[in-house]
Formats: sequence, structure tokens, C-alpha cells
Amino acid sequence: MTNQEEPTPRKPRGGAKAPEFRSGFVSFVGRPNVGKSTLTNALVGQKVAITSAKPQTTRKAIRGIVHHSTGQLVVVDTPGIHRPRTLLGERLNDLVQNTLSDVDVIGFCMPANEKLGPGDRFINEQLDLYPRAKKVAIVTKIDTVNNTTIAKQLMAVQGLREWDAIIPVSAVTDEQLDILSAELIKLMPVAEAMYPEEAITDETDEERISEFIREAALEGVHDELPHSLAVTIDEMVEREDKNLLEIYANLFVERDSQKGIIIGHRGERLREVGETARAQIEDLLGRRVFLSLRVKVAKEWQRDPNQLGRLGF
Repeated sequence: MTNQEEPTPRKPRGGAKAPEFRSGFVSFVGRPNVGKSTLTNALVGQKVAITSAKPQTTRKAIRGIVHHSTGQLVVVDTPGIHRPRTLLGERLNDLVQNTLSDVDVIGFCMPANEKLGPGDRFINEQLDLYPRAKKVAIVTKIDTVNNTTIAKQLMAVQGLREWDAIIPVSAVTDEQLDILSAELIKLMPVAEAMYPEEAITDETDEERISEFIREAALEGVHDELPHSLAVTIDEMVEREDKNLLEIYANLFVERDSQKGIIIGHRGERLREVGETARAQIEDLLGRRVFLSLRVKVAKEWQRDPNQLGRLGF
């Protein structure tokens, strides 16, 4: 993903003061697969949140830091708001609610290539629970439709509520991302930067590595399996003689049949998962990595509070 250029701030006229520096938190909400994580990565200019076509890919609040000449945005990428079917789903919804209670701006993402539906209206109603936050409508994926369709969607979105801003964007082609950043910063409180300029996320390397593994495992699996996947890192060991980092990780599923799907015929699929994840990990760390993956069964872990705790939820 290419880093976007910072917009050049206007020079103040007639001795007017330069804009005050602003910083704060914004969280993107929306139905699953509307482009929240892709948008987060595009704004940050680097991959900090995994992406997948599978629903409920994001499982925790991931902070990406956007640096701008007039301010700093801390983008909190959260799970999609949904009606939970498991204890895990309930905890993810609780995470979203706690996050939205604290942020300065909520960006409601709605794709340009899909008409507004019951899920969008449900989320729009939920926004009333967070009166403290300013509300911005973000129409995503404008690269996938023509201008007429974009205009119709903007009109439909405008009818949902009074917004502080409505901004159409494409995270894939970088269209209007500079405008989105600038508008979000205008809505933030006057404050100093919360993170140093080199920071792009508060995620640890271990947390990002486990997410890269889960992202690789999500590709090409059946619809019900993504919910049942969890990843833990057992150990990261420095092998000094070969300048190699050894990483030992576990992929948890809920049933033996799911274990077979992840491993594949003669372990072929698990090797593909390992190769895909290792490439991203080596790019992240800038060094050679040995990655060992083991697939384990933790029966009905999504409904078991003890197992959820062990798996980091």
C-alpha cells in the first residue's frame, strides 16, 4: 500500500494565527465487510489491521496512528456491530460499545455499491447511544461505482441523520483520503500529539504476528470456520547462529472436522498458510523467520468463558 502524501496546510493571511494542533480518537463502525480495516490501513499508510472478505475478521480494538501537519488521528478499528450468537460475539459487542463511549468522532462506513439496509439502520440507531462523539458518514468503495450511484448513496446517507460531515472515499485508490483526514482532524479537540511521529500502531509485534497468521488461515475457508479460528503465540526464540527468529504458534478451531480443513490434504493447506504468514512477518520484522504452526481443537471455545480468557478474549 502506498503512503499518501500529507495535504499542505494553507498559509494564514494577514498575520492570522496558524491552525491550532488537534488530536483525538476516531472509530469506524459499520456492517461487516464495508471496508473499515482497509480504510484504517490506507489512512495510516501501512498495514496495521488484517483484512478479509470473511465477517467478523476484526476481533479487538486496534489503534492506527495518522500523522498530519495540523493534527494527529488515533484510528480505533473495532469489530463490526452485529447481533451476537455466542459469548465471543457478546464480548466483541461490549468492546465496540466501550470504545465508542470514549472516542471523539465516530465514522459510520457505508459502501457506495450497496443500498442501505436494515443493518445500516440498526447501527445508525445505535449511534444515538453515544451523544458525546461527533458523527461523520463515510461512503466507502466509490471506485466500484459510477458518479450517479455515488450521488444516490450520498442522498440516502444524508437522510439518516444530521451529520457533522459526509465524505465519499476509496481506500483502494486513495480518493479523498486527504480530505477525510483533514475533516476528521477539524472535529478533534485542540491537544498535543499523543504518539511520537514514528509510531503507526500500539500493537506489539507478537500481536501483529498472530493476526497475520489468522488472516492467512482465513483465506478460502468455509463460512462458518472463520468464527472458530483463534491464534496464540507460544514462543519467539532468537537463533543467533543463523540470524533467525523462530516463532511457534497455535491455530485453534472448535471441531476435529475444522482441524482437517485447516491442515488440508497431507498438510498442503497448512503449509500455504505458513508461507503466506511468514512472508508478511518477515516484511514486518525485516529479517528471516522460521514459523512453526500447530492446529489444535478447543471445543466450543466461543461459548466457554475460561477458554475465551486463555485465548485472549
